This record gives sequence, C-alpha cells and structure tokens, in this order.
Amino acid sequence: MVCRLGGHCTADEITAALQAERPGVARSTVYRALDVLSASGALRAVRLGDGPIHYEVAQADHPHAICQVCQGVLHIEHELIADLERHLEGLHRFRPLRTEVVVVGICDDCARGGGRRATRRRRMLEHVHYG
Repeated sequence: MVCRLGGHCTADEITAALQAERPGVARSTVYRALDVLSASGALRAVRLGDGPIHYEVAQADHPHAICQVCQGVLHIEHELIADLERHLEGLHRFRPLRTEVVVVGICDDCARGGGRRATRRRRMLEHVHYG
C-alpha cells in the first residue's frame, strides 16, 4: 500500500486507502502492522519536518529536503551525506553509525510564487541540478 500511495505517506493515509478497499479494517490494526514492518526493516518511519510520521519502503538511507510552503519532498544525494560522514570521521574522529538529515527550506516553484500550498499528500519535488 505504501508503494501504491507513492511513499512518504502517513498512517492515516494508509488507513484511509485500506478502508476504501476493505471497509472494516481497524485503524489499530494498521498501526500495529506499521510498527511491525518498521521494526523488521521493511518500512522506514521518517519525520519530514512538522506533523505526523511518514512511512516509506526501506531502501538505502536517504535524507530529505522539505519545502515548508508546499510540503514537497526532495531526496538528497547520497554523496553529500557520505562527504559529511567522511568530514566527521577525518576531522572530528567521530564515526557515524546512522545519519538522519532533514533540510527545511523553500523550493524553487514556491520561491518564484508558483508553488502550491500544502495538500493532503506530499509530492516529490523534481530533482534538478542548477549550474
């Protein structure tokens, strides 16, 4: 269901989608399943700025950049995080075990006034490199 919803979905969004297909699915059942799937490593529970926890299919760790206007989500390149981890190890003798980064800002569309206000579903921002 998480894949079908496009990832980065909340427990309430998952519950609503499941109940639309199978009326009678209890919200508590969904929450218990999400806990088990997260503990098993199949799903990752991520905090994307303010608000509820979001769930995505577990894959390689990838930090997020979140637009505070439209709530769009951008995955940050792994190499940037690897550079940060190397910096911490080399200059500070600090060995990262897990790196969790959330960058909150304003996407280009919103900065130019063309962004959409937050909707119920977070959208993936287009991954564009400028310059």
